[in-house]
Amino acid sequence: MGKITLEGLAFYSYHGYHAVERENGNHFELNITVDTDFSDAAENDDLAKTVDYEKLYAIAKTEMANTSKLLEHVVNNIGKRILKEEGVNEVEVSLSKFNPPINGECKRATVSMKFRH
Repeated sequence: MGKITLEGLAFYSYHGYHAVERENGNHFELNITVDTDFSDAAENDDLAKTVDYEKLYAIAKTEMANTSKLLEHVVNNIGKRILKEEGVNEVEVSLSKFNPPINGECKRATVSMKFRH
């Protein structure tokens, strides 16, 4: 077993409970960690024997482009789609929204979820 992690994926997206957040957008950071068995890929230097992180990024980019009210909804959609990829045994997704509108100082709000078969 091994892990593949994409850290610090940056997006400008239109997620938020308040209409102004969905209209103006905000900066987001996404992290994805996949548990998989890539021992064959490691031995044979073969991309077909591991999880292709270009596909992981493509899934994230597509879901981040869909406007949602809740970060939980976005994370859920990304996690469920990635879990369907060949070779993925478990995935953890965390999504941060910078400067959330909470009437106080907050660098980021983060939602994390794990998905497994």
